[in-house]
Amino acid sequence: MTKKKTKRAIGLKYSEKQGSAPEVTAKGFGDLAEEIISVAQQHGVLIHEDQHLSEFLGTLDLGQEIPEQLYYVIAELIAFSYVLQGKTPENWHTPIPGVNAKV
Repeated sequence: MTKKKTKRAIGLKYSEKQGSAPEVTAKGFGDLAEEIISVAQQHGVLIHEDQHLSEFLGTLDLGQEIPEQLYYVIAELIAFSYVLQGKTPENWHTPIPGVNAKV
């Protein structure tokens, strides 16, 4: 018999001010996680599912910035979400094959 995993949701917000790192703005488990995900989807927030990342982020407190060892992975997720939303730098002329960045 397999153990059912409890749903987990952690919300991050990235401030574009110089020197700041993304911080935990919401977190919850079970029913609260479902509500966080639902509200995020209603507001057009992209959802990324990663059990190991969410387990680690779940250890952080609300308002806490992510630790330096996660900068690279979170930066990649933020950059990819921008591309999916059609937000690319003006000087970026080469489209990504297979990605329709028109929103």
